Amino acid sequence: MNRIQNKLLGNKKLLSIYFTAGFPKVDDTVEILQQLEKNGVDMVEIGLPFSDPLADGPTIQASSQTALKNGMTTQLLFQQLKDIRKTVSIPLILMGYFNPVLQFGVENFCQKCAEVGLDGVILPDLPLAEYEEHYAEIFKKYGLLNIFLITPQTSEERIKRIDTASDGFIYLVSSASVTGSSKKFGEEQTRYFQKVASLSLANKLIVGFGINNAKTFRQATKDTSGAIIGSAFIKELSENGIGGIAAFIKSIREV
Repeated sequence: MNRIQNKLLGNKKLLSIYFTAGFPKVDDTVEILQQLEKNGVDMVEIGLPFSDPLADGPTIQASSQTALKNGMTTQLLFQQLKDIRKTVSIPLILMGYFNPVLQFGVENFCQKCAEVGLDGVILPDLPLAEYEEHYAEIFKKYGLLNIFLITPQTSEERIKRIDTASDGFIYLVSSASVTGSSKKFGEEQTRYFQKVASLSLANKLIVGFGINNAKTFRQATKDTSGAIIGSAFIKELSENGIGGIAAFIKSIREV
């Protein structure tokens, strides 16, 4: 069983953290992953920096630009992760855009993900139909889960199609805005979470966009299985570095 699938078996509200590979420094990747697991994070999304990140807000865009200037590349990230399973056991997901994957070669990319021990990928700009027609068998061959996103604008019919095509969790985008733009969840978002949860999907739901503290984590996970924190964690790294990870994670988990 894939590590993501195994992690989803329990009823614990999962905390997933996103960070950009190569930020703040190009060689911080492994230490950040080790510190996140040490401090109780359930799953990590490793962001592959890209020059034109359409869904990302200013905080993650800036971290991507810094990482690219630092020299982060797809190949370098794979080199950094080659021994990661000697020290990190939680599920690891690579999140990025499809263009760098195409440039690397889709099968070569999937093979390298499997070699270093990655469990899944999130490629927001890879259409479902194109994935199913051209790439699903390649992902399956290498044991990689492809995580799909849904938004408040996604129709119920399409949500069910995505559910059928998924084998892990569905990334429930909390709003139509970019990452890092929300400070709290209102009634409209709460109703949206409840509506999707009521569809009795085969895959569990994990919320992303707008989770930045203990309150929003609780709100996001009331009707779902977990939440992803990205921009707030990037800001924490910017302000306090790796040394601030323990306090940040503790603040999210506080009751």
